Amino acid sequence: MHKRVYQKTDGRYVYLYGHQPHTLPPLEEGEATGAPSSHARWHPLRQEWVVYAAHRQGRVFLPPKEYDPLAPSKPGGFPTDIPFEDFEIAVLQNRWPSLSPRAGTPPEGLPVLTREANGDCEVVIFTPQLSGSLATLGQAQRELLVRVWTDRYKDLLGCEHIRFVMPFENRGVEVGVTIHHPHGQIYAYPWVPPILQKELEAFRKSPVLLELMPQLGPYTVQEDEHTLCVVPPFARYPYEVWIFPKRFHPGPWTFSDAEVSSFAAQLGQMVARFDKLFDRPFPYIMVLHAAPKGEEEHFHFHVEFYPPLRSRDKLKYLAGTEIGAGTFAMDALPENTARELREVRL
Repeated sequence: MHKRVYQKTDGRYVYLYGHQPHTLPPLEEGEATGAPSSHARWHPLRQEWVVYAAHRQGRVFLPPKEYDPLAPSKPGGFPTDIPFEDFEIAVLQNRWPSLSPRAGTPPEGLPVLTREANGDCEVVIFTPQLSGSLATLGQAQRELLVRVWTDRYKDLLGCEHIRFVMPFENRGVEVGVTIHHPHGQIYAYPWVPPILQKELEAFRKSPVLLELMPQLGPYTVQEDEHTLCVVPPFARYPYEVWIFPKRFHPGPWTFSDAEVSSFAAQLGQMVARFDKLFDRPFPYIMVLHAAPKGEEEHFHFHVEFYPPLRSRDKLKYLAGTEIGAGTFAMDALPENTARELREVRL
């Protein structure tokens, strides 16, 4: 994998990854962005940090294809966020970040604890093409993406103030996507978020996923020698799926070449299976959960898919019990939805 680092005129970095060195000259850039302004406030009842980033109200919302900000730029055309005519995979610092190295100082005089939101937010552009999915990228491109995630983990976790790094993808307007171009994001947090803190506490007690593996036969959707895809028996969404390596790994940075290939293939096949389930592009939130800094001995890397569909044309909305109490109520049994997904013909 080759990597090129380029700094834009507004100070943000673009990282260009590929199977071959990227040598194209930069094109004219668009209007420079201002410094982000965000901070975090402590929620005394939930015992967690809440991030405030008012500048994000003005971010791009479902632009037409000719103004796709994540597409390659063209000479004399609309200057996108990527000032190059082509690339394989590009990563750039978000123009409207919630967390930023330049976040600034919290306001004074508030009645709750505050702190700087001095993390980072990046956008990962999977392909220069305007449409596509993890299922249609092709195996070589997916493997490159896994290596890109690995490199970003290493870079961001190498920052002294970063405690946890989370790549994720929001797919579909049903989950609030604001740009259709195939892409994901990476949030680098200066604290361990509450969900990850709970997972960490569980992994510190025992290797939960490894202990569950022998009992996951009825919940398995697909697998190969290295990677397992299951509807967890404790799923909170009807078609929730977890993907994880069969051997312990704190993150993809410890994968062998064979495990990179396996993970990339299973990821693509799982998205293809989702899309064929209802013969439509399947909306989801996909998150990668790797070890927080310093917890590599305990935390087992895994991917979680949260699809909002409960049937072909019905969404699962979070209701009072889920939002107000945090107790999810399911309309479908995990063993049944696992069977539905398993029976999809690829």
